[in-house]
Amino acid sequence: MFSKACKYAIRALIYIASKEGEGNRIGLSEIAAAIDSPVHFTAKIMQILSKQGIVSSVKGPNGGFYLEAESLPVTLLEVVRAIDGVHHLSGCGLGLKKCSDSFPCPVHHEFSEVRDDLLRMLNENTIQYLAHELSLGNSTLKNSLT
Repeated sequence: MFSKACKYAIRALIYIASKEGEGNRIGLSEIAAAIDSPVHFTAKIMQILSKQGIVSSVKGPNGGFYLEAESLPVTLLEVVRAIDGVHHLSGCGLGLKKCSDSFPCPVHHEFSEVRDDLLRMLNENTIQYLAHELSLGNSTLKNSLT
Protein backbone atom coordinates (compact mmCIF):
# COMPACT_ATOMS: atom_id res chain seq x y z
CA MET A 1 0.00 0.00 0.00
CA PHE A 2 2.84 2.42 0.83
CA SER A 3 6.03 2.78 -1.14
CA LYS A 4 9.23 1.27 0.16
CA ALA A 5 10.52 4.81 0.73
CA CYS A 6 7.49 5.62 2.87
CA LYS A 7 7.88 2.48 4.97
CA TYR A 8 11.56 3.24 5.56
CA ALA A 9 10.76 6.88 6.37
CA ILE A 10 8.31 5.84 9.07
CA ARG A 11 10.78 3.32 10.48
CA ALA A 12 13.62 5.87 10.44
CA LEU A 13 11.57 8.50 12.25
CA ILE A 14 10.45 6.01 14.88
CA TYR A 15 14.07 4.96 15.42
CA ILE A 16 15.30 8.56 15.71
CA ALA A 17 12.48 9.42 18.13
CA SER A 18 13.27 6.35 20.23
CA LYS A 19 16.85 7.62 20.65
CA GLU A 20 15.88 11.25 21.20
CA GLY A 21 16.04 11.09 24.99
CA GLU A 22 19.75 10.34 24.73
CA GLY A 23 20.30 13.88 23.46
CA ASN A 24 22.43 12.95 20.49
CA ARG A 25 22.17 13.11 16.75
CA ILE A 26 21.80 9.84 14.91
CA GLY A 27 24.13 9.15 12.00
CA LEU A 28 22.91 7.97 8.63
CA SER A 29 24.69 4.61 8.83
CA GLU A 30 23.18 3.89 12.24
CA ILE A 31 19.69 4.72 11.00
CA ALA A 32 20.10 2.56 7.90
CA ALA A 33 21.35 -0.39 9.96
CA ALA A 34 18.56 -0.01 12.52
CA ILE A 35 15.82 -0.15 9.87
CA ASP A 36 17.46 -2.64 7.47
CA SER A 37 17.66 -0.10 4.65
CA PRO A 38 20.47 0.56 2.17
CA VAL A 39 22.48 3.63 3.23
CA HIS A 40 22.10 5.48 -0.08
CA PHE A 41 18.34 4.91 -0.14
CA THR A 42 18.08 6.02 3.47
CA ALA A 43 20.03 9.18 2.60
CA LYS A 44 17.51 10.09 -0.09
CA ILE A 45 14.61 9.49 2.27
CA MET A 46 16.18 11.54 5.04
CA GLN A 47 16.81 14.37 2.58
CA ILE A 48 13.10 14.43 1.67
CA LEU A 49 12.08 14.38 5.34
CA SER A 50 14.52 17.20 6.05
CA LYS A 51 13.23 19.33 3.17
CA GLN A 52 9.68 18.76 4.43
CA GLY A 53 10.71 19.98 7.89
CA ILE A 54 9.90 16.68 9.59
CA VAL A 55 13.47 15.86 10.62
CA SER A 56 16.42 18.16 11.29
CA SER A 57 20.06 17.51 10.52
CA VAL A 58 23.51 18.83 11.29
CA LYS A 59 26.50 18.16 9.05
CA GLY A 60 29.99 17.41 10.24
CA PRO A 61 31.78 15.02 12.58
CA ASN A 62 29.23 15.47 15.37
CA GLY A 63 26.35 15.71 12.94
CA GLY A 64 23.38 13.53 12.29
CA PHE A 65 19.62 13.55 12.30
CA TYR A 66 17.31 14.52 15.14
CA LEU A 67 13.73 15.55 15.75
CA GLU A 68 12.80 18.96 17.11
CA ALA A 69 10.30 18.84 19.97
CA GLU A 70 7.54 20.06 17.66
CA SER A 71 8.24 17.18 15.25
CA LEU A 72 7.70 14.43 17.82
CA PRO A 73 3.90 14.53 17.59
CA VAL A 74 3.99 14.26 13.77
CA THR A 75 1.40 11.73 12.63
CA LEU A 76 1.93 8.83 10.28
CA LEU A 77 -0.44 10.57 7.88
CA GLU A 78 1.92 13.55 7.72
CA VAL A 79 4.83 11.25 6.90
CA VAL A 80 2.83 9.40 4.24
CA ARG A 81 1.78 12.74 2.77
CA ALA A 82 5.42 13.93 2.67
CA ILE A 83 6.77 10.81 0.95
CA ASP A 84 3.93 9.26 -1.08
CA GLY A 85 1.22 11.90 -1.11
CA VAL A 86 -2.32 10.86 -0.27
CA HIS A 87 -3.75 10.29 -3.74
CA HIS A 88 -3.84 6.53 -3.13
CA LEU A 89 -5.79 7.07 0.09
CA SER A 90 -8.76 8.58 -1.67
CA GLY A 91 -10.90 7.70 -4.60
CA CYS A 92 -12.16 4.42 -5.94
CA GLY A 93 -10.60 1.13 -4.91
CA LEU A 94 -10.83 -0.05 -8.51
CA GLY A 95 -9.63 3.23 -9.98
CA LEU A 96 -12.94 4.30 -11.51
CA LYS A 97 -13.31 8.05 -11.97
CA LYS A 98 -17.05 8.26 -11.30
CA CYS A 99 -17.35 5.91 -8.34
CA SER A 100 -19.44 7.37 -5.51
CA ASP A 101 -22.01 6.44 -2.88
CA SER A 102 -24.75 6.98 -5.46
CA PHE A 103 -22.87 5.26 -8.31
CA PRO A 104 -20.64 2.67 -6.55
CA CYS A 105 -18.19 0.19 -7.99
CA PRO A 106 -18.47 -3.44 -6.77
CA VAL A 107 -16.08 -2.84 -3.82
CA HIS A 108 -17.03 0.78 -3.03
CA HIS A 109 -18.71 0.33 0.35
CA GLU A 110 -16.19 -2.15 1.76
CA PHE A 111 -13.22 -0.20 0.40
CA SER A 112 -14.57 3.05 1.85
CA GLU A 113 -14.70 1.47 5.31
CA VAL A 114 -11.17 0.09 5.05
CA ARG A 115 -9.83 3.39 3.68
CA ASP A 116 -11.53 5.36 6.46
CA ASP A 117 -10.10 3.01 9.10
CA LEU A 118 -6.63 3.34 7.59
CA LEU A 119 -6.85 7.14 7.47
CA ARG A 120 -8.02 7.22 11.09
CA MET A 121 -5.13 4.97 12.18
CA LEU A 122 -2.59 7.09 10.28
CA ASN A 123 -3.98 10.28 11.77
CA GLU A 124 -4.18 8.97 15.35
CA ASN A 125 -0.71 7.42 15.60
CA THR A 126 2.25 9.71 16.14
CA ILE A 127 5.93 9.01 15.70
CA GLN A 128 6.34 9.80 19.40
CA TYR A 129 3.77 7.19 20.46
CA LEU A 130 5.24 4.51 18.19
CA ALA A 131 8.76 5.28 19.44
CA HIS A 132 7.51 4.82 22.99
CA GLU A 133 6.03 1.44 22.04
CA LEU A 134 9.38 0.49 20.49
CA SER A 135 11.28 1.50 23.64
CA LEU A 136 8.95 -0.68 25.72
CA GLY A 137 9.79 -3.66 23.52
CA ASN A 138 6.26 -3.89 22.15
CA SER A 139 7.38 -3.55 18.53
CA THR A 140 10.35 -3.91 16.20
CA LEU A 141 11.76 -2.07 13.20
CA LYS A 142 13.49 -5.03 11.58
CA ASN A 143 12.21 -8.00 9.64
CA SER A 144 14.02 -10.51 11.81
CA LEU A 145 14.57 -10.78 15.52
CA THR A 146 18.21 -11.83 15.22
